[in-house]
Amino acid sequence: MSSKGLKSRDKTDPKYKWNIEAMISDESTIDRDLQKIKKQAEKYTAEFAGHLGDSADTLYDAFASRDRIMRKLEKIYVYAHMRRDEDNSNSYYQGMTDKSMAVIAYVSSAVSFFTPELLSIKRKKLLGFIDENPKLKTYEFVIQDALRQKEHVLSKKEESVMAQMGEITGATNDIFTMLNNADIKFDDAVDSKGKKHPVTHGTYIKHMESKDRVLRESAYNSMYDSFKNLINTISAAYNYNTKTDVVNARIRGYGSSREAALSGDNIPGAVYDNLVSVVNDNLPSMHRYVELRKKLLGLDKMYMYDMYVPLIKIPNRKVSFEDGLDIIREALKPLGKDYIRKMNKGISQGWIDVYENKGKTSGAYSFGCYDSYPYILLNYTDTLKDVFTIIHEMGHSMHSRYTRDSQPYIYGSHSIFTAETASTVNESLLMNYLLNKETDKRMRKYLLNMYLEEFRTTLFRQTMFAEFEDITHKAIESGQVLTGEWMCSEYQALNDKYYGPAVERDDTIRYEWARIPHFYNAFYVYKYATGYSAAAAICDRILTEGKPAADDYIDFLRTGESDYPIELLKIAGVDMSSPEPIRKAMDKFNQLLDEFEGMVR
Repeated sequence: MSSKGLKSRDKTDPKYKWNIEAMISDESTIDRDLQKIKKQAEKYTAEFAGHLGDSADTLYDAFASRDRIMRKLEKIYVYAHMRRDEDNSNSYYQGMTDKSMAVIAYVSSAVSFFTPELLSIKRKKLLGFIDENPKLKTYEFVIQDALRQKEHVLSKKEESVMAQMGEITGATNDIFTMLNNADIKFDDAVDSKGKKHPVTHGTYIKHMESKDRVLRESAYNSMYDSFKNLINTISAAYNYNTKTDVVNARIRGYGSSREAALSGDNIPGAVYDNLVSVVNDNLPSMHRYVELRKKLLGLDKMYMYDMYVPLIKIPNRKVSFEDGLDIIREALKPLGKDYIRKMNKGISQGWIDVYENKGKTSGAYSFGCYDSYPYILLNYTDTLKDVFTIIHEMGHSMHSRYTRDSQPYIYGSHSIFTAETASTVNESLLMNYLLNKETDKRMRKYLLNMYLEEFRTTLFRQTMFAEFEDITHKAIESGQVLTGEWMCSEYQALNDKYYGPAVERDDTIRYEWARIPHFYNAFYVYKYATGYSAAAAICDRILTEGKPAADDYIDFLRTGESDYPIELLKIAGVDMSSPEPIRKAMDKFNQLLDEFEGMVR
């Protein structure tokens, strides 16, 4: 992402960098540690392969030893990955990441016998082991889940082959990541006065929010022209990424790649279909909002580059990173003192990497391992929208903090399905806080518009992405090749359907799919939309019922992956197996739209 106008990493103020050294202070040991891990994996195979069914004690030792190996390896990989993300042009950390990925593939192959052999033990004997050795109680859910998916587990030899192929099958994601963050170049955008503005992943949305329509159109064309010029390469990468999903699902005996993707979290296909169905039923509301946008902007013709500019003019005030943190502390008070205390401690420990620099990975994320801080990567640009980004990622990180304080390593992570709920609860609390304290009518209209935009970009747009993924995977499953022209046409049709007749069709937005990194992690994006719906329900309950609901929510944050996502969300008072939370979210959208429309007439 190297671009004019950005500082190099070494010129960034240390107080705005994450404290990555707290994770691994001496890099000189990493190569030796990776070799040790490989030897431990070889020893593991020699000791446990063919012996898992010998006794309850042997099985427990095998579980615990596997956890120790993976825990050490995870730490090195996460460290290398985050170091690379600081500057994707740094070949040293590219190499470290590649080495750790190679060892992950090696270790995965070495321990790949585990699940097939575990499932070769007769069910009665396997469950009996749990009674014989109380320590195995820790792994009871893992064992039961393995039994659930038994029909999709391959033989030991086949699982070994699949594990070894993992390093190769992930190549399309790596290729796109390097292209998107290190190699792609964007022309400067030009505003109405002829002034040039650098276009990067970090500045693009800021340009899209500008009141200068010439700048918006110029930045829009700069972004998509770059992807258009690479469309054949990106199409080939995505085609083979999707083929990999389909082939892997077939090898494992799933009915479809979507079924395979949902199976890990035990999510019924109806949850995906409910989301698409309810959102499609409410597209007239989306079209009504887009029509209102066109009217308020005073445009005879509206294009997609007009879709992000705020409809209400407010003073162009900056929100410093420090001021943003203060706003967040106030907004999250309904979650209780313990939540705020843990969060403040994390900020002081150096969880957050704040500003964009040359080569830094775009966007924002929360990342870390079981034995590290739950770090946050930002590309902060001093806007209120960035405050929402901080609070979103802090939701992920606090979820990780509570989980790792409460769960053993085996359950120390969380599914994306629940993770997106944790982040969006925070966003919803921030929006409600801002609306409740706002007395200025213009600012209230601005916030309502912002809230409506969150619904548009999360619930509607991510569902549109989910439809696109479903279409592309079904195409591969029917024997089709994903060409750039076909995918652009399909994406254009979806964009037309979701945004309605108020938006003029152009030959540019059809390339948007090519810049979405989440498409390289199949059937991921729908979880943003379901998480948003679940979060709206949880937030409403916390603000209505107070401490009891907040306590239930904190209990949910502690659960990690100790049960299936839908069951865990019930702890917080939401049942996502029903379309009801999505319908309620749509009701909220319509209420906000009614109020906003009434205020701007």
